[in-house]
Amino acid sequence: MTPEWKRILAESIDNPRDIAALSGLDAATLVSVCSRYPLLINPYVLHTAQAGGPPLLKQVIPDPRELDDRAGVADPLAEERDSPVPLLTHRYPDRVLFLVSGRCASICRFCTRKRKIGRMDPISDRAIENGVDYIRGNDRIRDVLLSGGDPLVLEDDRLAWILSMVRSIPHVETIRIGTRVPCFLPQRITPGLVRVLRRFQPLYVNMHFNHPAEITPEAAAACLKLADAGLPLGSQTVLLRGVNDNASILAGLMRALLRIRVKPYYLLQADLTRGTDHFRTRTGTGLEIMKQMRGHISGMAVPAFVMDLPGGGGKVPLLPDYVQSRDPDSLTLRNYRGDLYTYPEPHTGG
Repeated sequence: MTPEWKRILAESIDNPRDIAALSGLDAATLVSVCSRYPLLINPYVLHTAQAGGPPLLKQVIPDPRELDDRAGVADPLAEERDSPVPLLTHRYPDRVLFLVSGRCASICRFCTRKRKIGRMDPISDRAIENGVDYIRGNDRIRDVLLSGGDPLVLEDDRLAWILSMVRSIPHVETIRIGTRVPCFLPQRITPGLVRVLRRFQPLYVNMHFNHPAEITPEAAAACLKLADAGLPLGSQTVLLRGVNDNASILAGLMRALLRIRVKPYYLLQADLTRGTDHFRTRTGTGLEIMKQMRGHISGMAVPAFVMDLPGGGGKVPLLPDYVQSRDPDSLTLRNYRGDLYTYPEPHTGG
């Protein structure tokens, strides 16, 4: 019998003409957009997006503005430049990004890897082994992030094969999986998959939720299955214009994540990816949202607001201006209510 998650994937929509009525666009326009940036929406995501309305639909329905973007670049984070072997990006000294899957459960229209997702050839065993060999030969690498595509759309046996090779490397201390499956295909979180993931701890699951309406009963149940298996869970959220660029929406999302035992990790300024400029907000929007959340929701629920610098500069935090003044004897700071406080510096010491 075919597992439910495979049936859902098999019924995914990839023909833009099939969503013309839903999008409000004529079929020819959709075909033009999708000839450059492919379409993939599985039935679960489509149902959830229709129930959630525009904030969810915008994330998966093609938009003609994808073809008019003159600000973005194809590879904004210079992943290809920092790729010593195919599928692997080595930017920071102690960690690597390893693309082990070319497919997602559905395609996000704001994807950083918009240049390749939906158009990648199947990833061969040899390509995976070459990436593992590179990690094995570099003993400074302690942290491996498996990404794609989405690693959790792989079959259990293939995922276990990849994880076992990486875990066998003595200097690899932690493995992370970047996934949108708990949000886009929660049916994939089966007992068999959970058993595979439990075998390779310490293993961290970093998922991706952008809006409270994405936390359906199915998504919540999927996250709780992973948490009950002892897997640490975090969530990255992309700040998207017209989707979640509002402190009330994001505060609601972060609180909802904590309720299903997922720690908010990053709020990401949208990358400078070609075809996604209509999603980007000004950085001041994110800073104001952070200011409105800090002190008004639990510190556990407040993510770090970060930008992945264009050109491969790596992630840097963006912070509201809490420090108002500084001199050799004291520091003056403004708190979440806008009140000023002075902290005296010690007269001795470093």
